[in-house]
Amino acid sequence: MNANWKQTYPGYADEIQEVIISQEQIQAKVQALGKTIAQDYQGRNPLLVGVLKGVLFFFADLLREISIPVEMDFIAVSSYSSESRDQGSVRLVNDLDIRIHNRHILFVEDVIDTGLTLNYILQNLRSRQPASLEVCALFNKPDHRLIDIPLRYKGFDLPDKFVVGYGLDFKEKFRNLPFIGLLKASTIQNRVNPER
Repeated sequence: MNANWKQTYPGYADEIQEVIISQEQIQAKVQALGKTIAQDYQGRNPLLVGVLKGVLFFFADLLREISIPVEMDFIAVSSYSSESRDQGSVRLVNDLDIRIHNRHILFVEDVIDTGLTLNYILQNLRSRQPASLEVCALFNKPDHRLIDIPLRYKGFDLPDKFVVGYGLDFKEKFRNLPFIGLLKASTIQNRVNPER
């Protein structure tokens, strides 16, 4: 896939500079995470929780790699503004359907950047008194972290660059790519200022 992605996804060939994490690497990592989670949570009936919508791809693939019974639920959050998002102020748009008191919760995240929004969500979940609360993140941007978030399960560290694919978007595009690609500077400029 790494060598011939331009033939498979020709509509993106002019916008992606290079593939930095291949589809095969992602699949192998998700399989390994699923196996470890299944071992760690054996007999604990874990509830996996995710935030829509970027986590959708990772969440679905991870579920299929976990060989023990699990349940799943989602929340949706929205920032009041870009300033409030940068301060970690978000509002819950859609809450969990399943009660989490005394449950073993595994919070599944596609990417952790500053950690501000995730910190808010974890505080909200902790207030409901789960039996345990751990975090599984496929992608981590440690250079952007403002709040330390303990990660029980982690996939890849990402560079301090604009990357897309496997659920990660830019202006709601590129989520469907099965790999992580580095966006060209011209793509960012053209999508921010489309009339130029």
